[in-house]
Amino acid sequence: MTKIILGLVGQLAAGKGTVVAYLKANHQAQAFRYSDPLRQTLDLFNLEISRDNMQRLSTVLRQNFREDILAGAMLKRIATADAELIIIDGVRRFTDIENLTKFPEFHLVYIKTDQAKRYERYLKRNENIGDNAMTFEEFKTKDEAEADCQVPEVGQQAKLVIDNNGSLEQLHQQVENILTQLHGS
Repeated sequence: MTKIILGLVGQLAAGKGTVVAYLKANHQAQAFRYSDPLRQTLDLFNLEISRDNMQRLSTVLRQNFREDILAGAMLKRIATADAELIIIDGVRRFTDIENLTKFPEFHLVYIKTDQAKRYERYLKRNENIGDNAMTFEEFKTKDEAEADCQVPEVGQQAKLVIDNNGSLEQLHQQVENILTQLHGS
């Protein structure tokens, strides 16, 4: 089987994590998130692992070292991965795409979901401290945050698109359709 690398781009709570979980459970995918090194660093220094802290740390690293520092960490992880299916969760910037396209097996997948549905899912998942207390207005502001402002434009670069406004079964079927399409090419 040919190696496939899928980069998932989508706004906050679009369903990237749900796609990753499905692919890990059903296709033995190996997954990496751009936020992993940020979470590990915050944990190492005993700092709260919150979305705001991850965004601050990302900004500090990019401003003081280089813009593609997290992309470089991702390339290192991909190069050492041994799975046939590798998932990159959280492609957000054009520098991410520039680096990931160094792998001919890379395919960008844009997961599109309505804002109200994303907000509802965000509250339910409660991934980071304080997530379940966020208002809809605060959530809308997150879409415009520095870490996420490029997501819609980056998503427009994707040849593969998932509409995640339906059921979980519909989401899974779209993922299967993409895999079938890629295995056929």
